[in-house]
Amino acid sequence: MARVVRFHRHGGPEVLGIETVNVLPPAKGEVQIRIRALGLNRAEALLRSGSYIETAQFPSGLGLEAAGLVETVGEGVAGFAPGDAVSIVPPTSMVRWPAYAELATFPAELVVKHPPDLSFETAAALWMQYLTAYGALVDIAGLLRGDVVAITAASSSVGLAAIQIANRIGAVPVALTRTSTKRRALLDAGAAYVVASDEEDIAARLAEIAGSNGVRVVFDAVGGPAFEPLTGAMAPGGILIEYGGLSPEPTPFPLFNVLTKSLVLRGYLVHEIVRDPTRLGQAKAFILDGVADDTLKPIIARTFKFEDIVEAHRFLESNTQFGKIVVTI
Repeated sequence: MARVVRFHRHGGPEVLGIETVNVLPPAKGEVQIRIRALGLNRAEALLRSGSYIETAQFPSGLGLEAAGLVETVGEGVAGFAPGDAVSIVPPTSMVRWPAYAELATFPAELVVKHPPDLSFETAAALWMQYLTAYGALVDIAGLLRGDVVAITAASSSVGLAAIQIANRIGAVPVALTRTSTKRRALLDAGAAYVVASDEEDIAARLAEIAGSNGVRVVFDAVGGPAFEPLTGAMAPGGILIEYGGLSPEPTPFPLFNVLTKSLVLRGYLVHEIVRDPTRLGQAKAFILDGVADDTLKPIIARTFKFEDIVEAHRFLESNTQFGKIVVTI
């Protein structure tokens, strides 16, 4: 028996509850983990509210990131033993493999032995943000030293990961945030420049920063009206990678900018990387190397107890956090 977080209907954080259930042993090719920490993601709030790309099956679990100790391994699993400290690459289905639990099971290929000096809290905050940013900036855009990259929603965990990855490569990360409130924190987090989109002319400010070369890569989680000024500041042949849709306003297609500059506008989900063993292996190596050389360091906004999962989700939806929310068990 183990405690798990489940919900029986869509709604706000209050629909989440902690239940004690019987947990089946791992199937062939799976690893069962005694969870010590969880990383919270906006995708989980979307599943809970009924607006995610995956459909909940009630009663539904949720959760995409966890770290803990191997409890037991299923048939055919090699390389893991009870007691190993591990963390989880986000599965393609959190309904099938939910992480919010004291005891959870995952496919062995998504389980990673993390460095022994990495805390469970940090390990649980690792994979979603860095895999998402790596897949867009390195795997797809081929970010190079000296490239100017504009990063929207920069104070999110993924935005902060993108800043760190850009710096590790030697690119120039430009953080976009709504107001100047978080300017100092973003500069301290490694942003070369900060643009407050509600207070400044985005296109003019990016043009001033990037100069005649323009912004080669845009990493966007927002969409909406900002598409016009963002693409207006891009370099010929540049690429805009869209991985979210935070704006409640329609997103215009910037036809003139796309045509005159031969721009690439590309949608992206981290599942692309997770489903491809070769690309996932390259991503793991890049991220673990970055953790080892201290260039990739998760920023944890706040830590909650497992019993306070409802309050943790309220904070997740407040949009005031700077970095990752972690829950400890």
